[in-house]
Amino acid sequence: MKRVRFLMVGGFLGAGKTTALARLARHYIGQGKRVALVTNDQAQGLVDTQSLRAQGFDVGEVSGACFCCKFDDLVSIVQQLDAEHRPDIILAEPVGSCTDLLSTVVEPLRQLHADTYETGPLAVLLKPEHGQKILAEQPGVGFSPKAAYIFLKQLEEADIVVLNKVDKLAPAEVERLLALVRERFPGKTVLAGSMRQGTGLDQLIDALDHGESTATSPEVDYDIYAAGEAELGWLNATFALTPTAGAKPFALDALLVDLVGKLAQALKAAGGEPAHLKILGQADGATAIANLVASAADVELSVASGATVAQAELSVNARVAMAPEDLTEVIRAGVEQASRELGMATEIRGLQSFRPGRPVPTHRLPVGVA
Repeated sequence: MKRVRFLMVGGFLGAGKTTALARLARHYIGQGKRVALVTNDQAQGLVDTQSLRAQGFDVGEVSGACFCCKFDDLVSIVQQLDAEHRPDIILAEPVGSCTDLLSTVVEPLRQLHADTYETGPLAVLLKPEHGQKILAEQPGVGFSPKAAYIFLKQLEEADIVVLNKVDKLAPAEVERLLALVRERFPGKTVLAGSMRQGTGLDQLIDALDHGESTATSPEVDYDIYAAGEAELGWLNATFALTPTAGAKPFALDALLVDLVGKLAQALKAAGGEPAHLKILGQADGATAIANLVASAADVELSVASGATVAQAELSVNARVAMAPEDLTEVIRAGVEQASRELGMATEIRGLQSFRPGRPVPTHRLPVGVA
């Protein structure tokens, strides 16, 4: 029986994983292969899942914890996708604050489900917005050393490290970051590209298509790992904006860009460092997404709708280094203020805000010793 190829693309929050998965999926579909995707989040209401489904992909979601802690759910979702769509390739996107994936996901699949799934190399996208400071050990990165520990462990266990978003960097910055990665993690396949623009995609595909993971599992201190994750406030929320008397139609794209920009200012004033803030707006079949991946970064409209709408539903995913109750207040106040300025009424249709719990993997099967 032909096995399904399982490819996982990791990376820190805001590294560009969802964009990369969509690029990879389109490539493989263009080759005549059937592709399914699996997203992962600590809570319900993941923007990435909605975005990928809106693009027409077959997507399953594992929510409530990382793949490692919900391994049986991951296998169940993959089996469901296999039964419904018969994919040749499954592309999986783990939670951006997760590490130790070789031991807790790749190796258990390889040992326990070898007849069904063929695991490929583990690719990790390097997020330059925080990577420049973390790799160079510069002060003022915005995260504690415990959160930076997760960032570095993700790179340490990767087979393939992809410096993403090079379109936003000067050539000297690209070379500096590549040199830092190669110096700190020798023996890795190190690539550079922009998943948003599609540059470097061919090299990534070539690396992913060759064999299985050959990396070894690094030692991971789960006390530091847990503390690093718990530093982040985690919020998923859905807001409905409905017109009141005299309200006029508005540009959906402009609303999202303006809202994310104002939330960025409010988070900075409250002392919070965003790992990722993403808002998806939907109305009348139109979809737009705006992102922020660091306090010093610009707001990006990653999906433009070009639509003028009379109402909208907003899905907000925020991962910020601050207390979740403070994060909730900043997000709620910001959305309500933006809504009032448009003459809209605001309804909260769902909201979860918390600190991630300690990771407790279903399986942990080390691959050698790093």
